[in-house]
Amino acid sequence: MGLIKAAVDSVSGVLKDSWLEVIEPDSMSDTTVMVSGVKTKNGKSSNKGDGNIVSNGSVIHVYPNMMMLLMDNGKVVDFCAQEGYYEVSQSSAPSLFNGELSETLKDTWERFKHGGAASSSQKVYYINLQEIKGIKFGTPNAISYWDQKYDAELFLRAHGTYSIKITDPLKFYNEAIPRSASRCDIKEINAQYLDEFLGALQSSVNQMSVDGISISHIGSKSLELSKYMAKVLDEDWTETRGMEICSVGIASISYDDESKRLINMRNQGAMLKDAAIREGYVQGNISEGIKAAGSNTAGAAQAFMGMGMGMNMAGGFMNAASQTNAQQMQMQAQQAQQMQAAQQQAANTWKCSCGNENTGNFCNNCGNKKPAPQGQWQCSCGNVNTGNFCNNCGAKNPNASWKCSCGSENTGNFCNNCGSKRP
Repeated sequence: MGLIKAAVDSVSGVLKDSWLEVIEPDSMSDTTVMVSGVKTKNGKSSNKGDGNIVSNGSVIHVYPNMMMLLMDNGKVVDFCAQEGYYEVSQSSAPSLFNGELSETLKDTWERFKHGGAASSSQKVYYINLQEIKGIKFGTPNAISYWDQKYDAELFLRAHGTYSIKITDPLKFYNEAIPRSASRCDIKEINAQYLDEFLGALQSSVNQMSVDGISISHIGSKSLELSKYMAKVLDEDWTETRGMEICSVGIASISYDDESKRLINMRNQGAMLKDAAIREGYVQGNISEGIKAAGSNTAGAAQAFMGMGMGMNMAGGFMNAASQTNAQQMQMQAQQAQQMQAAQQQAANTWKCSCGNENTGNFCNNCGNKKPAPQGQWQCSCGNVNTGNFCNNCGAKNPNASWKCSCGSENTGNFCNNCGSKRP
């Protein structure tokens, strides 16, 4: 039993003239992975009594991004992944129209093929080869993540969506689709796969940690995460079930309370490395203390008295802290000045034609004058200019090119061709 490809024009003519029934795929949503075929007559469904049972001479319509499976008693006897109309022939061998699918599909056929004789239970099913998007996921438990930046074990939760694509429809049908189903949605069979997905997510996140990606960057690493997960799920999903991960989109990432505390403490510590910020923090605490004392319901006088006693006790520490901050701020300012001076010196360094490097206006080795920057020239009056005339005295740039009446281009005061003087 096999399929014979029919010309679209001839099939259309048959439909128009003799109202022959044609099998079309049943309605599909974005998350439908399999539907059964339904008989239509002149574009209208004619499924009555006999379901989608096909017979010799039946015509099957295959759409793009679909694979049609011709079944006999629950076994695949032929398939087609090429768009078009096909006539069922009891006398033909399986046609196996592979379409653009991988040649490994033929290996799967050898494992699951069934050479049955003609019977009254031949049916048609369609597998969706489009990317199945919008499959939601969420981590019920926090995932551990060792962050090299924070040097701590942190815990996160993630929510988002992922998508899959069926790469081996025969394997997918035999391993993933319930035997009694006439249609199947990914949501109906996703419970097991979601558990496996979350396990792969944990492994992939751990690998991202090993690769040095900070926990705060995971949300922007969806493409990398998809590649990690595809690698983890390759054997379980691609090799066993004929499907693969296409993309992973993370909508939100949250941290547990302890991780938030550690992250905030680390970020605060990083900020307080700056002496100016530390001094502002000290002065801010003093200001807040004075403010709180003024609003004390027991009386501002008593509050200020208590604060004065506390300040006397802590005054030595606060003064020492401020002095330390002032010293470090002075050191930071000196370092900034030194760096600026070094950059300025590097910018003023020039190399003489003799090979010596200098910083002044004359070469320390041969005494040559520092050349003007490219595009600039110095007039005899001493003014530095960029155009063809001096901004101070109006003299022409002696290095500017000029065209002689003979047509020659020159840069000096006389024409190199005829000897005429520069006008």
